[in-house]
Amino acid sequence: MGEADLWAGELESVFARVAGRFSRVDLRWRMRDYVRGLLAPVERKNGWQLAEYAGHRGPAGFQHLLNGASWDADAVRDDLQQYVAERLGTPDGVLIVDDTGFLKKGTTSAGVQRQYSGTAGRTENCQIGVFAAYASSKGRALVDRELYLPKSWTSDADRCRAARVPDSRGFATKGELARAMILRALASPLPIAWVTGDCAYGQEWRMRRTLEEAGIGYVLAVPKSQQLHAPFGRIDQAIADVPDQAWERRSCGDGAKGPRLYDWAAARLPVIEVFDGDRPTHQRWVLARRSPARPEEIAYYLAYAPNGTSVTDLVRIAGSRWAIEEAFQAAKNECGLDQYEVRRYPGWYRHITLAMLAHAFLAAVAAQTTERGAAETSPPAPSTSPWQKSADSWTLCCPAPHPASDPLHMP
Repeated sequence: MGEADLWAGELESVFARVAGRFSRVDLRWRMRDYVRGLLAPVERKNGWQLAEYAGHRGPAGFQHLLNGASWDADAVRDDLQQYVAERLGTPDGVLIVDDTGFLKKGTTSAGVQRQYSGTAGRTENCQIGVFAAYASSKGRALVDRELYLPKSWTSDADRCRAARVPDSRGFATKGELARAMILRALASPLPIAWVTGDCAYGQEWRMRRTLEEAGIGYVLAVPKSQQLHAPFGRIDQAIADVPDQAWERRSCGDGAKGPRLYDWAAARLPVIEVFDGDRPTHQRWVLARRSPARPEEIAYYLAYAPNGTSVTDLVRIAGSRWAIEEAFQAAKNECGLDQYEVRRYPGWYRHITLAMLAHAFLAAVAAQTTERGAAETSPPAPSTSPWQKSADSWTLCCPAPHPASDPLHMP
């Protein structure tokens, strides 16, 4: 099967998977055209250019798909999670939570206001989306999303009604949105062994406790002011007492310029009997990551891991957080995640979900291509000839007995 056939066949399987979420045939075809456009080399993936690529007379059909048609974006998200579980799932999969900003003009787009955007690195007029990504040795893909609504929105019923925000949607912090997505992911087919995220999410004790109660490991960044259980005080004070020999240079994964090398210190924390009982299956850890070039720059982590987990494993999980940044970049650059023109709340979820579906498809194709390449380059079977070459000379060896004639292999 050629690459084009693989692409076409896999895309058809994706469309077949979600087709039942669109009750009318015309909506199914419109959805297919929209996703194909998101995957296409269209310069700007807005309504007009996607419509032109699809051969439509104008963007009205796509606008109806996103804003007016009857279909459930959450149901498509559930199909997406099933798809990612089948194509990228591994028993040691990692769920990553983070947010990204979408720069916007005006004041009518749902959730928009001047707020800090980590994507821009400054305060901008933007929307903030909180996301969950799934990462494994096979690839990474975005698997859930929530639009953050600041209090300036949730306290203004008229403004929310105009943007078609559901009446049931009240204010929720980014951490609370992330916790809701984690609970959904744990209830989904996704095989999840670990959760990670930056300090905006790691400092949420309810999230950490939810994971502990579910028996899920985590390595979560926390602020330097994070309090440890008595008598250790703040985490930065505990790390200040680390002896020099406890810092070890380790890689937390490969980046664009090679291994991401940092100095790491890690220590187990005492058991908390009220939570863990007298025969705990997991241990809590405190970790710190220090830049070799700028040793004053220290990042702090709390971890919860099955008994027997190594520091190497914890460092690897901490480093896997970058997978969601790579997923954001790929979904924006290749699938138009941030190139929408919708202003209303339902339209945001619909565009984002279809863009995530397109990105998951690309991740699945990449995984299949990698697996096929590995199969095609598998090492040849060992030679049965008694002539064996070592370096630049040959040796005549005694041939290994055939299993059928070897008395040790006789039934």
